[in-house]
Amino acid sequence: MSLLPVAEARARIVAAAGAPLPAQSVPLEACFGRTLAEDVVATRTQPPFAAAAMDGFAVRAADVATPPVSLALIGESAAGRRFAGRVGPGEAVRIYTGAPVPEGADAIVVQENAEAPADGRVRILESAPAGRFVRPRGLDFAEGDVLIPAGRVLDARALALAAAMNHPALPVRRRPVVALIATGDELVMPGETPGADQIVASNVVALAALVAAAGGEARVLGIARDTEDAIRERIAAARAAGADVLVTLGGASVGAHDLVQETLREAGMELGFWKIAMRPGKPLMHGRLDGMLFLGLPGNPVSSMVCGLLFLRPAIRALVGDPQAGRIPTEWAVLGGPMAPNDAREDYVRAGLAPRPGALPEATPAPVQDSSMLGVLARADALIVRPVRDPAREAGDVVEIVRLAGMM
Repeated sequence: MSLLPVAEARARIVAAAGAPLPAQSVPLEACFGRTLAEDVVATRTQPPFAAAAMDGFAVRAADVATPPVSLALIGESAAGRRFAGRVGPGEAVRIYTGAPVPEGADAIVVQENAEAPADGRVRILESAPAGRFVRPRGLDFAEGDVLIPAGRVLDARALALAAAMNHPALPVRRRPVVALIATGDELVMPGETPGADQIVASNVVALAALVAAAGGEARVLGIARDTEDAIRERIAAARAAGADVLVTLGGASVGAHDLVQETLREAGMELGFWKIAMRPGKPLMHGRLDGMLFLGLPGNPVSSMVCGLLFLRPAIRALVGDPQAGRIPTEWAVLGGPMAPNDAREDYVRAGLAPRPGALPEATPAPVQDSSMLGVLARADALIVRPVRDPAREAGDVVEIVRLAGMM
């Protein structure tokens, strides 16, 4: 049986996610990390008036064309407290950064270029062309401008802009609820005491973090033991939690104790595909169950995390309306050591990444790539992407990488 290519598997999962989840209005201070559901339009012009960019004196450029010149000081304009009059010939107004520029003035002379006012006059020592240190009305944006597009993840910069546009709340996509179920008699949850033949379930913790980083809401439903009844109970818990995505970790292979697919089929799952041409992560499973998108990830911790990055994250991004949901950002690096030819599966090789000033970074593969080794993944900076049947590579060859910072 031929295995499904990685790109096709990801495209199918993103397509199966369907339409983005509904929008909800969320207070601005709670919007960090959320995905915008609609374009945000400016409700005001910024700045709403011509404003001073420096502390100094508001003048008429024509009056200071041939310094030095003495001008009558007729008032003061401060932020939030403008000068109400008009600057006429031979006059100046003391002004501070951010304050409205008085009518009649068209330039700012910075205070360093003037002598301290005395006897109601100020002596200007340098010329200032029209517009000098004046921020014109609408310099930043104008009322009606579309400034933040739908699909943007709201970071501090976007939130600052939305606040300046006078939006107290924003329309964002509902966070997808992602139910995570670890499977296997060999597992205990972190903090519990493993038996002689047991290990700690680490991948459920990692996937919960990945879900949160992608914009979802993780519901960790514990461990399903290797019985159909235990798996059914966790499926019922996922339904009760209102899950948009159901993720099982482990039990997706072909062993006698791998009951996930059989139990899900009996529960009504429509299988999309099973097994892909990828290392690590070959036994990936995808389908739908009762309106939930389903992903069955491998039990090996590195395999589950790499599959989470390449498939679960895009599914979550599709559900929140990200137009680039199916895109995994890649870049180029030079290889720090030789690599043997690749086989019929696309390979994701853990590697360290060393910067090189003025050149591509250097990616050096870890010497051991076993999919159980979390220590190697934790030390890695990137995944080297090896295409199917990629020939042997030498140090210095250019390779494609997925940088892990900010992704996993």
